[in-house]
Amino acid sequence: MYSNNNNINVSPKLIKGALWGAAGIVLLIVAMAFIRPWYNVWSQEMEGKAEFAKAEQNRKIKIEEAKANLEAEKLNAQAEIERAKGAAEAIRIENGSITPTYIQYLWVRQQSDLSDKTVIYVPTETNLPILESTRALSIPKE
Repeated sequence: MYSNNNNINVSPKLIKGALWGAAGIVLLIVAMAFIRPWYNVWSQEMEGKAEFAKAEQNRKIKIEEAKANLEAEKLNAQAEIERAKGAAEAIRIENGSITPTYIQYLWVRQQSDLSDKTVIYVPTETNLPILESTRALSIPKE
């Protein structure tokens, strides 16, 4: 014959532990259902505060850059005024007369500021550049 030996010892302590475990899992699921929306709201609030702080910092940076640009423009204007004063003083020293020699001197001084790749046309007595002075000779006249 066939015998059935399925004697499982289920003690009341084991049942009590299983019930407490199941109750804990159910309580955790219910708690998460209520806590999660509050967490989402808190998380979005923190993200908003972080974005606001970043925008505030960017605004402060733009203001400081604008102040620096203003200060640079003021200094450039002062430098331009000083250059004009120097030029006026130079003209006053020359008694208001600028000679052709002085103009040539200024032109030569200006040429030292140009790069090496600059082509300089030297005027001749006919006021034609040297490179162009022979062009009139090669054009047949009609």
